Amino acid sequence: MSDHEHAEFIPIGFSVLITSDSRSPKTDLTGKIITKLLTDNGHKCISFGIVPNKKNLIRLAIKKLTLKKNIRLIVTSGGTGCGRKDVTIETVRPFISKELDGFGELFRVLSYKEIGSRALMSRALMGVAGGDKIIVCLPGSPNAAKLALRKLILPELNHLVWELSRA
Repeated sequence: MSDHEHAEFIPIGFSVLITSDSRSPKTDLTGKIITKLLTDNGHKCISFGIVPNKKNLIRLAIKKLTLKKNIRLIVTSGGTGCGRKDVTIETVRPFISKELDGFGELFRVLSYKEIGSRALMSRALMGVAGGDKIIVCLPGSPNAAKLALRKLILPELNHLVWELSRA
């Protein structure tokens, strides 16, 4: 078996963090989609939260999540555009020790095929934090979350976790 083939599925613990001034647990569709797609694929939701688009609140939430040993994947939704309130990327990036540039590049290519040139406004991001956690910052759009999870994250999640677990 090569390094890229894995015989067994490894369920992981994940957290979903919505960054929004307008979404609530009742109105948030994207977080529900992210949670459902990950749990339907055998992973376990450890936490779900919504924080306003404020750097200090996002920073505090991410810091707490990176300290939890049972969380291997942190997915944020919202705040990845170019508006004044879009501060998720600049707030999360300092937690990332290794940025996986290919994720954002591929996400924008796939998005372009669906929404055209508007894809250039996405600053979707993936990286490694604390040596053993994957952080993914997705746009707030439900369709963007489905696209990222189905085409990029779920197909590679076990391989990413395996790579981070290697000595």
